[in-house]
Amino acid sequence: MTETFPIKLASAYLTAKEKVIELGFAPEIDWQHNLSFKDLTETLFLGEAAWVILSSGMRETVIRAKFPAVSGAFCGWESARMIVTRKAKCRQKALCAFAHAGKIESIFQVAEEVHQKGFSEVKRLLAVYGVEYIHRFPYMGPATSLHLAKNIGLPVVKPDRHLLRVTRVAGYNTPEDMCNAIAGVIGDKISVIDLVIWRYATLNRNYLSLFSI
Repeated sequence: MTETFPIKLASAYLTAKEKVIELGFAPEIDWQHNLSFKDLTETLFLGEAAWVILSSGMRETVIRAKFPAVSGAFCGWESARMIVTRKAKCRQKALCAFAHAGKIESIFQVAEEVHQKGFSEVKRLLAVYGVEYIHRFPYMGPATSLHLAKNIGLPVVKPDRHLLRVTRVAGYNTPEDMCNAIAGVIGDKISVIDLVIWRYATLNRNYLSLFSI
């Protein structure tokens, strides 16, 4: 690998980032950039965990349309205690909003874990064990665990199908290696780089051609 290799890759990334911003997704990039694990609250954790659970195997646009109603069913993610103590009522409303009993029950299991341990302890476990701790929850497989970790501010890359394809054409072994190479040139957080490449891929069917260097 020559020294110009990561520079060409970084240039392709900047082109993708410019297009993503041009198409109106700058707030999404800003959100990921400003995300910090130290600022994680119970409400944010419950909401992000639910988002990732519901997103498993489904299109983002579908979840985005249904998520406000699901959030309302779960008391706006105000607290795990509120969700657990109102479980029957929350479940009824949630299933009307999103008819997948397994995923709805998984959200309750996350709330019950937070309620039993307390959010401070859950946050400590997340800080110490990261993805390994997240992986214990239902619907939190290898990729979805990384998805949640990224969404709560941990420095990880989610190896979804778009990132994996870009990684291959760019000549890297893993999405993390590729994102670290870009970060070394540009300085963006690897979670931001992940987001930009993923979003660009959803907007451009020929996204692989940009990264074929």
